[in-house]
Order: sequence, then C-alpha cells, then structure tokens
Amino acid sequence: MKIAQLPFEKTGFFSKIMVDYLAQKESIQPFYHHFPNIEGFQKQLKEKETSFAQSTRTLLSESLQKQYEGFDISEKTQEHIEILKLPNTYTVATGHQLNLFTGPLYFLYKIFSTINLAEQLSQEFPDKNIVPVYWMATEDHDFEEINYFHFQGKKVKWHRDEGGAVGRFTTTGLSEVFKEFSNHLGNSKNALKLKNLFSEGYLQQQNLADATRYVANELFKEYGLVILDGDDLSLKQLFAPIVKEELTHQTSFKAVSETILKLEKSYKIQVNPREINLFYLNKGSRERIIFKDGSYKINHTELRFTKEEILNEVDQNPLAFSPNVIMRPLYQEVVLPNLCYIGGGGEIAYWLELKAYFEHVGVPFPILLLRNSVQIVSTKQQQKLDALQVTHEELFLEQQELISKKVIENTEIEANFEAKMKFLKNQFSELKQIAEKTDRSFIGAVSAQEKKQLNGLKNLQKRFLKAEKRRQKDWVDRIVELQNQLLPNQSLEERQRNFSEYYLAYGPEFLKVLKTSLQPLDSRFTLIEL
Repeated sequence: MKIAQLPFEKTGFFSKIMVDYLAQKESIQPFYHHFPNIEGFQKQLKEKETSFAQSTRTLLSESLQKQYEGFDISEKTQEHIEILKLPNTYTVATGHQLNLFTGPLYFLYKIFSTINLAEQLSQEFPDKNIVPVYWMATEDHDFEEINYFHFQGKKVKWHRDEGGAVGRFTTTGLSEVFKEFSNHLGNSKNALKLKNLFSEGYLQQQNLADATRYVANELFKEYGLVILDGDDLSLKQLFAPIVKEELTHQTSFKAVSETILKLEKSYKIQVNPREINLFYLNKGSRERIIFKDGSYKINHTELRFTKEEILNEVDQNPLAFSPNVIMRPLYQEVVLPNLCYIGGGGEIAYWLELKAYFEHVGVPFPILLLRNSVQIVSTKQQQKLDALQVTHEELFLEQQELISKKVIENTEIEANFEAKMKFLKNQFSELKQIAEKTDRSFIGAVSAQEKKQLNGLKNLQKRFLKAEKRRQKDWVDRIVELQNQLLPNQSLEERQRNFSEYYLAYGPEFLKVLKTSLQPLDSRFTLIEL
C-alpha cells in the first residue's frame, strides 16, 4: 500500500466555496465558527460543555439503547452509548441517506473520517470521551436518490411504489435485488461475505432504517460507531419547542435568508429556505407545511390546522414533524453533545448558510469538516500511469486537456506554439508603439492584424494537435482507457462505485486500509495504491 495526497483544488472537483473554506479565506470566515484544527476543537469543547443538559444526555443514551434492541452490538459501541451520559463525553457526527447497500463509496469515507477524528481527539484531549456518530437520514423522502447502487458498471436497482419517510419503508421486494446482485458477484469467499451481509441486512430486517443500521453496524461496530435514527419519539419531543417556534415565527427562514444575501455576493447558494422548514409525516407521505390564509395546510392533502391545533399536534404527535435540510442540522445539534459535523462539499456548503440561525436559537454552531476523499489506484494502474508519464495531478485534468498535454509532450516534432504566440505578441507590441508615434489611427489596423495572425496560429495548432493525435492513436487510446477506468463518467469514482467492488477484490483488508489511511484533519485529497 502506498499513499499520496493532492490539494483538493488540484482535482478540479471541488467548488470555490470549499477551496476558500479550506484556505480560510477572509470572504468565507463570517459563515463558520471555529476552524477544524486542534485549537478550534479546544474552543468548541469549552462552549459545548456549558450548553448541553444532563437530562438530554440521559435521554439520548436511553433512546439509543432502545434503537439497538435486537442488534448485535459490540462492546465498544455499547460503551460509547453508556458514556454519552457522562458530562465529559462529546460526539463527532456525520449524516447520510439510506442508500441501498451503502450507495457510493464515499459513505465509507465519511464514516472512517468520523471514526478516525473521534480517536484523534480522544488522544488530544485525554480527559474527554469522543464518540463517533452516524446520523441516518431516515426521514428523507426522495426514494429515487437512494434506491440503487453501481457494481462493475451495472446499476443494481430496487423498484417499488411507496411514499413518505424512506426509513419506514418495508424491505419487501429486495429479494429480487439480492438475486440480481448475487448473479454479478460469483462465489468467491469475499462474494459469499457480501451476499450474507446483503441478505442479513435487507432480507431479514423489517424496514430500510433497520436494514441500514444492520449493514453499517456490521461494517463499523468494531470501531465503536454509534448509529442514530432521528425518527424517534423521545428525541422529537426534545426538539418540540424549536418546532413550535418555527411554526409560529418562521425563525429559520428569516435568519438563513439574511445570511444568503451576504453569502451569495461571493458564492453559489446550495439550498434556499422555505417560509416553514418542516414536513408533516403521515403514513405513506412526507409533505411540506404551508401557512396560508391564517391556517397551516399540509401540501397535497386536505389536512388543515389552526395555530392552536398545530401546536397541540406537536405535543400529541411529535413524530409527525420532520425537519427539512435547513432544520435537520439544528435538530442534530440539539440532540447530540456534538463538536463537529463531517460532510461532503455540498453538505458543508449548506451548513455555511446556518450559523446565524444557530446563534438566534442559542445553540452552538459546530465545527465543519470536509470529509476525506479517496481515489483507489491498483498497482497495475499505477504502473500504467508511470509508463504513460501521467502524474496524479494530471490524472484529474479534463480528458481533452490531458490528451493534448501528453500528445505535445510525446511528439518528436519541434512545434512550440506557445512560444511562437508569445513571440508574435511581442512583435505586435513593438508595432503598436511605432503606430502611437506616427499615426494613432494605425493602431486599430495593427490590433486587427494581430488578432488575425494569432487566430491563424491557433488554428494551425489545432490542426497540428489533431494530426498528432491520429499519429499517436495507440498512446491516446491508452491514456483515455486508463483515465476512464479511474474516473468513471469523468467523475470521482467515490461518487460512482460501491464498496462491494473493492471488498470483492480485497475483502475486509480494504476496510482496514481505509481505517489506516484516512487522516481527517489533513485537508488533502488522498490516493491509495493497492
């Protein structure tokens, strides 16, 4: 195993807001609290220890015990759940959708970033207990985003018709998915382990939340990962006062809208708030709550509530109220003694819209950490990169740019068009100086001729490149094939592939490699040669 790193911006796959955040640019500083370094965590600990009630700790631990009933819980996870009651215990958390069989690879990177950060902080602060938490997004309702995964270029998909919170979906119909997946896997030792994991998770559990808990628990329980389902009566009761404030004052909309006005001057906005950022959960549905004509309407239904009725509904039926993308982060921070949220670039971007909202409701804003990102490169692929003289940084260039660069480097013909263009510009610069001394009207003619000559040279360069690509076809094809292998669909493989591809090849050792390799506070992109 060999490990290499690149700055995130060198991959070309990370937004300006993330690059600026990692660089702590002045333009982004007003939108986050403490930066993810040891000094930042020292400050965060001091703030959180005075803002989290003992009663909440007890309730959280008891809720988790109930959620884990019937699951094979490890000693380490059990210990973590117990010590959440202690005043010197804190969490670092990540969240993720209930993607079928974990979905894209980056699910694993999120979790291992969280586990490794918890361990690192426990060493840095030996008088504190730091627990890694995975918050399952059980209340999401976009089934089309989670009902498939890719395996060796094939899309394995779960077909069903059901609405509402996905965590409540029954696992009916997944036997057909299992059959299809099994046909792709073969019968190797690692294939049998994957089949067993899928079967025990999705065919033996009653709903998607339990299935996801089973799979994640089996993969990470030895590291003490705590898996939390927010669709929980006791936890929703804890959040009820903020739900009522949202319904009566539209607090999040006002605070987040003000932040967006400032943030959008420099950055693209990730999400926009609704006037009420809550859904109403009912059997088979999760619909927006809309305040209109003096009453609260549940979108796409006949349900309506007066103010008094809906506040009473919060008390009597708290599970019916589900926070959307704007309010879910606050729900998490109310429930957890949390120091840090670990997420992908898109997630961190919308968290950056929320600081003022947190301040308004008096909840400490967590540290935000961009999760580890990884490119797996086999030893054979690395040998090919070396033979083609493609560096790790060049691997992430757009394909045509990469091909042009390598073709020019590989040509035996002396044709430095960039130098020729520079020489031409210098010649026309001298002509412009002469024109200014003689007849200023002559400058326009000189500029027009310069443009014509440069365009001609650029066209010649394109024709030369086209000819060289034909002449070096074998070289070009090898580069294209290798880049397509490593970056499927010209995207990061972590967004395309499922972990099962690498587990099939390397077995449990693949998970151990990730655990060993990922350094969450090292803000660089990681390449792992296996």
